[in-house]
Amino acid sequence: MSYKIHRCTENSAAEFLILSSGLGGHASFWKPQIEAFTRYFHVLSYDQQGCHADSALLADEYSITDLAQQLLEIIKLEKIQQFHFIGHAIGGFIGAELAVLIGTSETKILSLTCINSWDELDPHTRKCFEARLDLLKSAGAEAYVRAQGLFLYPAAWISKNHQHLNSLENIQLEDFPPIHNVMKRIQAARQFKINEQHIQALQHSQLHFIANQDDFLVPVHKSSDLKQIFGHGQLTMLVSGAHASTVIEPELLNKTMLKFFHNHFLKVVSLSN
Repeated sequence: MSYKIHRCTENSAAEFLILSSGLGGHASFWKPQIEAFTRYFHVLSYDQQGCHADSALLADEYSITDLAQQLLEIIKLEKIQQFHFIGHAIGGFIGAELAVLIGTSETKILSLTCINSWDELDPHTRKCFEARLDLLKSAGAEAYVRAQGLFLYPAAWISKNHQHLNSLENIQLEDFPPIHNVMKRIQAARQFKINEQHIQALQHSQLHFIANQDDFLVPVHKSSDLKQIFGHGQLTMLVSGAHASTVIEPELLNKTMLKFFHNHFLKVVSLSN
């Protein structure tokens, strides 16, 4: 298990915050957030199973439960008793499933923030996944990687940052996981649905649903659906940032998330500095 705890720079007794990435699965996805959040939390970021070139093949029945179980093992290893959780896309599912696995144990999820997630797969997102899978099967890893930016980033950002994006894609191709693993992770994302177990497990946790209105991959209304099915929580709509808003609009997103913590956990976070 590859993970890292970034210690709080201003409070040794700070709460823990766990960051869980989306389909890519890499801890490095959260680089634009680490400095901002370590002012207030001990931040745990980790690589999900099967997301590197040298990864073992995932089981055929691999699911979000397996992803949550991996994280639960890390939490137990580090003896973390309570924590906040931020998940991007399927990272939000991992948080919800983790809440079910924890159940009535002493470990507690204080809050769950879901960025561009969904309660169940939207027909549009299903078509996007089908297109990506067809590319992967018929044209291979490079075609898959070169095309995925269209689903993640705004057109104007790609136009302005195309050389940087090309460099990022080259790095990703050097460490591209087994195609089998990518397919199994997409399959897990497509099959996941929020159910009554998730709702009950998170009924006493603070919930925050963040959606970017220009997200091409996940229609913005899916965050509204997510809030509705849970029956409580805060919904924040951001005009720009697209699906990968952690990268495109990091300052705005960080401020948005920290404001949520400030409103609900005053003893934990102060934005006065």
